[in-house]
Amino acid sequence: MMIHEITCTVGKYKSRKRVGRGPGSGNGKTAGRGHKGAGSRSGHRHRAYYEGGQQSWIRRLPKRGFTNAPFKTRFHVVNLRDLEGRFDAGAEVDAAALAAAGVIRDTKLPLKVLGEGDLKTSLTVTAAKFSKSARAAIEAAGGTVNEKPITKWMRDRTKPTKKQMQASGGADAAPTQASADSTETTNED
Repeated sequence: MMIHEITCTVGKYKSRKRVGRGPGSGNGKTAGRGHKGAGSRSGHRHRAYYEGGQQSWIRRLPKRGFTNAPFKTRFHVVNLRDLEGRFDAGAEVDAAALAAAGVIRDTKLPLKVLGEGDLKTSLTVTAAKFSKSARAAIEAAGGTVNEKPITKWMRDRTKPTKKQMQASGGADAAPTQASADSTETTNED
């Protein structure tokens, strides 16, 4: 008899360990959980990185130096093959148009155009960055490239500042006498 003949007869899967069935089950009265302590109780669980009170590995690693990772600029990346066939000749293509067409998710990140694929339609493409091959291909197709550089920490200039709102009598400003009188007259009615 060979080992492969035994496994064919016995079967492929091993029956699961039935715990908590007493000393006669072959797993002992503690069902393989040991004696006392949190691990022997039902409902016990621990965090994946918990090391039983020992100093955790993340606190044992030395932390030196500096990384620019939190400050890197992320882009929505679009290739020329994504533009071909989606827009008519002479169309204005920017982040808003691409989001409306379903090419990118939203307009929260700046747009970067790369040169993979062919472009035969003349388009006016506006983006934060272009690769050399993408720029050459767009211009070769008769289109124009509008590079709109991004300023990383630029504030939104469309939103008025607190001082501007107070000067113009906005939400933060104190109500004027005329507006107070008008509210009084409306309350009397």
